[in-house]
Amino acid sequence: MPRHYAIVPAAGSGSRFGAEMPKQYLPLAGKPLIYHTLAALCRCSRIDRVWVVLSPDDVWWRTYDWACLGPKLETVFCGGATRAGSVANGLLAAQTAAADEDWVLVHDAARPCLSQAMLDALCDALADDPVGGLLAVPVADTLKRADAGQRVAATEPRDGLWQAQTPQMFRYGVLLKALASHPGVTDEAGAIEAAGLKPKLVRADASNLKVTYPADLHLAALILQGAHE
Repeated sequence: MPRHYAIVPAAGSGSRFGAEMPKQYLPLAGKPLIYHTLAALCRCSRIDRVWVVLSPDDVWWRTYDWACLGPKLETVFCGGATRAGSVANGLLAAQTAAADEDWVLVHDAARPCLSQAMLDALCDALADDPVGGLLAVPVADTLKRADAGQRVAATEPRDGLWQAQTPQMFRYGVLLKALASHPGVTDEAGAIEAAGLKPKLVRADASNLKVTYPADLHLAALILQGAHE
């Protein structure tokens, strides 16, 4: 029976917050933002181990106590210059545990509101899938393409368009090979697509937001508060 592992690339600051502290360590509901991300994965009974991939020069991680996340969590300071590089390095760090047919869930460090229901839905939907897939939501808003002057150049049809989220879940061996062959992708599904395969879209919802702007921290706090009430 294939095992499930998780990799969380957290090497970049992703800062649009004007703060020296990297985004993943900003306070959220009394904890660093990344704590909530890792806690969701570590408490999932289907996931056997979680690797968090940090920058080699990360000076923040060791200033916190992560013991309450339990024995599943492993820390590796081998983050790359890009997300794909960090994930590839994390996969290499996991090679002593993972077999080619095991599942790997790659999750954004800045998505702290992942619910257990979404995790279960992803694992259930892909259990027997030959390719793997990702959480995503259908695009609901009208899409406008801008010109160089930030005026509307065109309205784009949104039929069939989905907004990719994470986790993105693929077989260890397939994902490792795809990222090695296509290192310039922006997400794991892109590497799988470039390898000629078609990932499955598993419907999630907007509560699995990625914290990108300061206002997102407030929304994430409200979502987490609601989940614990």
